[in-house]
Amino acid sequence: MEIIFLGTSSAVHSKERNQVAIAVKAFGEVMLFDCGEGTQKQMLHTKVSPMKISKIFITHFHGDHILGLPGLLQSLGLLGREKKLTIYGPKGLNKVKEAIFNFGYCKFEYPLEFIEIEPGIVEETEEYIIKCQSVKHNVPCLAYSIEEKKKPRFLREKAIELGVPVGPAFGRLHNGEEVEVDGKIIKPEQVLGEPRRGIKLTYSGDTVPCEEMIEFAKDSTLLIHESTFTLDEAQNAVDHGHSTASDAGYVAKQSNSEKLIITHISTRYGEGYSKILLKEAKDVFKNTELAYDFLEIEL
Repeated sequence: MEIIFLGTSSAVHSKERNQVAIAVKAFGEVMLFDCGEGTQKQMLHTKVSPMKISKIFITHFHGDHILGLPGLLQSLGLLGREKKLTIYGPKGLNKVKEAIFNFGYCKFEYPLEFIEIEPGIVEETEEYIIKCQSVKHNVPCLAYSIEEKKKPRFLREKAIELGVPVGPAFGRLHNGEEVEVDGKIIKPEQVLGEPRRGIKLTYSGDTVPCEEMIEFAKDSTLLIHESTFTLDEAQNAVDHGHSTASDAGYVAKQSNSEKLIITHISTRYGEGYSKILLKEAKDVFKNTELAYDFLEIEL
């Protein structure tokens, strides 16, 4: 799983930070979480192809999370997209859809589906499960998680010992299929060990720290949590439905997450401000990293 931060600012842009957007490349798909203004241009500086995006997940409808959507959808049409694109979001997404469809002289000749979702399972395949959870912002807002389903550990050395050639046969065995090697049938159970824990990625959207978020992020491999304010702005964070970096560290610690990345960084104090945020988060949860535009993480 590869995570690419396309935008890490909060409500407004800075010279260093674009508005919020996170691309996830996993399971043969590209998924986009939020789509702030300028997201499609940010992609030009990465290996993320907008044409390969299969799903877009919107946390809420503040402009810094959705204003890049109309332009991106129009550009995909101009580029000749034919593949279906599905967009998920909280109640009210259909109003956003109508606004986009009626904005300027444009039409969409590729399949577009907008789906309003409630807390729970959003999509499930043989490989992964995507869930959402309502969190506490000053407008309805969803957090999202992607969890890889547990798969048995593949015993590579055992497979080689049994004569299985390195290559596609490994994948077939790992997926539960028998393979034939020199007239001998190798069964999956011969080369599969105990299931390993699947990767879990959780993204908070905008929220104050809350029990709902802690429970939702439980045992995350990586928690991406908004950190708009420093501790001296704690009341401001509460008043506007946001978290301090210390709050993000608390959520990571209480949820037993392995690693925390803080994002949604306010531009009020310049880049020096972000160093304070990182320190305050680390004071609570040591394994914390500060997001910046074009940061790439491999899980």
